[in-house]
Amino acid sequence: MTRNVGTIDRIVRLAIAAMVLPFAFIGPATPWAFLGVIPLVTGLIGSCPLYSVLGFSSCPMRPTK
Repeated sequence: MTRNVGTIDRIVRLAIAAMVLPFAFIGPATPWAFLGVIPLVTGLIGSCPLYSVLGFSSCPMRPTK
């Protein structure tokens, strides 16, 4: 899997996940809050499938395989 998510992008994704995921368990408890899993996973693994499709990379170094 090619790494295409840079450090700042990963931090932002993890912060978004940390803000959205709790709503799945507390507060308005909506199933839509489980969409927070997407930025969590992409932030943890450092690869975004959408970036791959669009040919975009926020990673400052050369992508590795």
